[in-house]
Amino acid sequence: MAHVVVLGAGLGGAIMAYELKDQLRNEDTVTVVTKDPTYHFVPSNPWIAVGWRKREDITVDLAPTMAKRGIDFIPVAAQQVHPKESRVELIDGRSISYDYLVIATGPELAFDEIEGLGPHGGFTQSVCHIDHAEKAEEAFQRLLANPGPVIIGAAQGASCFGPAYEFLFILETALRRAKIRDRVPMTFVTPEPYVGHLGLDGVGDTKGLLESEMRAKHIKWMTSTKVKKVADGQMTVEEVNEDGTTKPEKMLPFAYSMMLPAFRGIKPVSGIEGLSNPRGFTIVDQHQQNPTFRNIFAVGVCVAIPPMGPTAVPCGVPKTGFMIESMVTATAHNIGNLVRGKAADEVGTWNAVCLADFGDGGIAFVAQPQIPPRNVNWSSSGKWVHLAKVGFEKYFMRKLRQGKSEPFYESLALKVLGINKLKDTTKG
Repeated sequence: MAHVVVLGAGLGGAIMAYELKDQLRNEDTVTVVTKDPTYHFVPSNPWIAVGWRKREDITVDLAPTMAKRGIDFIPVAAQQVHPKESRVELIDGRSISYDYLVIATGPELAFDEIEGLGPHGGFTQSVCHIDHAEKAEEAFQRLLANPGPVIIGAAQGASCFGPAYEFLFILETALRRAKIRDRVPMTFVTPEPYVGHLGLDGVGDTKGLLESEMRAKHIKWMTSTKVKKVADGQMTVEEVNEDGTTKPEKMLPFAYSMMLPAFRGIKPVSGIEGLSNPRGFTIVDQHQQNPTFRNIFAVGVCVAIPPMGPTAVPCGVPKTGFMIESMVTATAHNIGNLVRGKAADEVGTWNAVCLADFGDGGIAFVAQPQIPPRNVNWSSSGKWVHLAKVGFEKYFMRKLRQGKSEPFYESLALKVLGINKLKDTTKG
């Protein structure tokens, strides 16, 4: 009998637990350890921040579904992972031993790396967590009452650019609907070398599509830009040239700002030689397996992925939803093999399928694989993207409540579209 512990219950962790139950033997057990007993659908946070959704609309109580699937559920935060002892120490003093551990914690948000950044004692908003999004909605209401300049974007080292673009256009749509857009100058600030880079060197014509959207909506942008510090109503930024030289600092006034931070690994898995890199992200091989501690796997944003290449200002690589699900499927298959005495042999495709909602339209892209060179490199825009994003939100929440990782009709649809979660390792 094998005991598998899943650390974290976000997008990767919750689906990971469900897929493990499908892949393991009847005598094997799965335990989920998480600091939050509820799941929040993070892609809907930009809608929360403008009042288009409420907390209860995007929240799932995980305990009943986990119990229905026969998964032990411990809503207590981890204090420290002890890989040499194969145990997880919890903040309440308990220790959970494991035969296999899957780290699916998501990131720690590095607001503290820039003075004045973030909603916790800083002056900018965030849509990374539902608590942040609710705070951002309160600030949005103040903006409606007292319009002024807006700055949206991401800080240097950030790797999650999609939500910044989404929120930029969702906010622009909300301001137009409130009839005050003409009183709100908008600027997008990003470390990306060009608009639409996304940490991926672009997908299809994301550069042209996003620049066109910004021009059409009278949004200015600054690329290859560092945020030096933030004060109340003022952001100090510095543009960096390709050769590393810098332009004079600029002071940008704002009445409202939402800036995504850089990520790093959470403390319980950071600073462990052989397990984590200097930023605290978990090191894995092609099978999602840690090379040093072979009974540890990792999926999701906590996985260490090197940047695409040098950029004037550091940009990380995003871990998109479908890419994470491909990691999950590979990991579940591999642990299923290991408990049966076989080798880990499945490799996730790391394909990216993204719907970026703009409030009344949007951009969709497919990157197979996410990291170039690619077999498929496609992007498109239109009102259908907004409708598709709404539909996906409802579908994914239902799937999570049912305790299913991939219903038959999802598997069939992906097959028809030629989008796979696992690589065919017999080719090449």
